[in-house]
Amino acid sequence: MGKIVAANWKMNLRRQSGCELASALKNDGRDCWLFPAYPHLALVHDALIGGALKLGAQDVSPEEDGAFTGDVSAEMLADAGCTLVLVGHSERRHGHGEHGATLLLKLKRALRAGLKPVYCVGETLAERKDGKAREVVTEHLATLIELAAPDRNELAAVAYEPVWAIGTGETATPEQAGEMHAFIRGELAKHGMKSLPILYGGSVKPENARDLMTQPNVDGVLVGGASLELESLRAIDDVAREM
Repeated sequence: MGKIVAANWKMNLRRQSGCELASALKNDGRDCWLFPAYPHLALVHDALIGGALKLGAQDVSPEEDGAFTGDVSAEMLADAGCTLVLVGHSERRHGHGEHGATLLLKLKRALRAGLKPVYCVGETLAERKDGKAREVVTEHLATLIELAAPDRNELAAVAYEPVWAIGTGETATPEQAGEMHAFIRGELAKHGMKSLPILYGGSVKPENARDLMTQPNVDGVLVGGASLELESLRAIDDVAREM
């Protein structure tokens, strides 16, 4: 069984380019996880019909329905064909001030609607330099522990994404990634989540994908910019399929 390749397209692409990329991946027999922007979800869903790729959203509201202008509920995402959703991405934590209590509500709402969350954790450069990387990641993981035990089993994955390596061109060394993934595996195992996949995210490219994914406890990658081009995403997925 290969490693997981999750593609976070963030606020990129347009209807045509997103659908063309999704269709090409489907026709190529890929089984990646795709996370398009909200306006493209239904269109990409239609482009994926008949293939093995999974569709996810980049965020979810902690609320169900009602007067929440600009929010998108888990029920709406499921209705658009999503089966996955990112929760706690660093760009939401640091750009929008989302933290424990809010993220716990998002996890619960997503699970209630039948979505499987990919829960993101990771430290900033300052936190790593201060020797607080594990402390920060432990704090982030504490949100998962507040879920009821059966709900923990419905998560899709945890993604470790060192904030200092996202969109910067910097990447954690394979050894740094492997060390933190081993730590996360140990923390998850304490609470019955030993088999939960752990993905690495942070400037993943075709050039470093193999070194990262050969590390123990790295079960796949969460890819940003390199997932916007068909050939680079194919190259990363080719590496994942070999493992």
